Amino acid sequence: MTEELPARKTTSRGMMAPGGIFAPFGFPAFRSIWSANLFSNMGSMIQSVAAAWLMTELTDSHLLIAMVQASAVLPIMLFGVFAGAIADNFDRRRVMLVAQSGMLIASALLAIVTYKEAVGPFSLIALTFIVGVGTALNAPAWQASVRAQVGPRDLPQAISLNTIAFNLARSVGPAFGGLLISLWDISLAFALNALSYTYLIIVLLRWRPQVPPPSKGPMFASVRAGIIFCINSQSLRKVLLRGAAVGFGFAAYRALLPSIVSDRIGGDEIGFGLLLAAFGIASIFFALFVGPLRRRLGSEGVIGVGTLAFVIAHAAMAIDPGMNSALIAALIAGAGWVLALTTLNVAMQVRSPDAMLGQCLSIYQSVTFGGMAIGAWVWGAIADWSGISASLILAAGWLVVSLIFLRFFAPMPGRDEGILHSTRAPSDD
Repeated sequence: MTEELPARKTTSRGMMAPGGIFAPFGFPAFRSIWSANLFSNMGSMIQSVAAAWLMTELTDSHLLIAMVQASAVLPIMLFGVFAGAIADNFDRRRVMLVAQSGMLIASALLAIVTYKEAVGPFSLIALTFIVGVGTALNAPAWQASVRAQVGPRDLPQAISLNTIAFNLARSVGPAFGGLLISLWDISLAFALNALSYTYLIIVLLRWRPQVPPPSKGPMFASVRAGIIFCINSQSLRKVLLRGAAVGFGFAAYRALLPSIVSDRIGGDEIGFGLLLAAFGIASIFFALFVGPLRRRLGSEGVIGVGTLAFVIAHAAMAIDPGMNSALIAALIAGAGWVLALTTLNVAMQVRSPDAMLGQCLSIYQSVTFGGMAIGAWVWGAIADWSGISASLILAAGWLVVSLIFLRFFAPMPGRDEGILHSTRAPSDD
């Protein structure tokens, strides 16, 4: 039995009114998918904590510890553009179903080998990489499907609410994951993540979006068309360049945090989970204000604030690696993360045509998360060579220099620059 999830807006006033912060929840499809995705993200965050902490028990290498983070996002760089072509050439709902099912199987396998104590540093990285492949396949189809869940006026709010869902999971999941693996076993965390995919799979099986069938074309031709469009669009080129620079600099915090907690703070898995939870809590809070801040400061101003927040967080962790300082740094970094990345995402979405939306978003994901993957490797290697503090200071320096340079040579698109008529909304940047 299937269930229709029609798009029907609420007529209530205030934040639930059309264009309001919570207006997308007036669409039944968005509500169902949002809640299911929240549960799935919760499982992913639990697994992320477990995998990162497990690596600290398997090796002392900062590089290998950082590679857990890199392996999760590297597939987005390697396969993202092809995933975007798939999202534009096939039924996006079915693409998401395939991706979610694959991640369920990979997470279950990780749970089994960990329970059997047969996991090592490289097998952990390999299985995390496979889960990342599923994420790479899922992301463009999922992001492009948001337009099928809400109206154009509520698209920016829907993007922000999806960011809130991710960061709500980021705030609760790590703390719960840290507690879970301290009381039971790391393999249970991986098993719970496998279980978390089932709810979203069920919702997707019941969803029947009223969208025109995709126009299938040669895969490589679709990839080439998307790349050429992004290269020829001055606005999108700027967004992509800023995404790469931000991703590379932001990577140091997430990649080195397990080593900081284990080696410098002397904390345990619970402390690691609490720091990630603080990061997520700040992300949730500031996600509510991305739209108003963007209207007041513009995209350039919001990205500047987000970048400087990470500069402060990196410097604080390098100078004073105590737990209190780390908690403050986590809150600051969480705010910076959501301000910068949500602004970039919205800028990309509203400037991409419907026909190649999945492809354009996948290119953005490939560039931004590719920067994070490369950054995780670079900052981890520097930490092995020169120490964690040196790596964090260099990452902060990169963010300052790139922000100043790109502000002049690749400024974010202006409020109406490159905006497509079909995606224009009052809250766009």
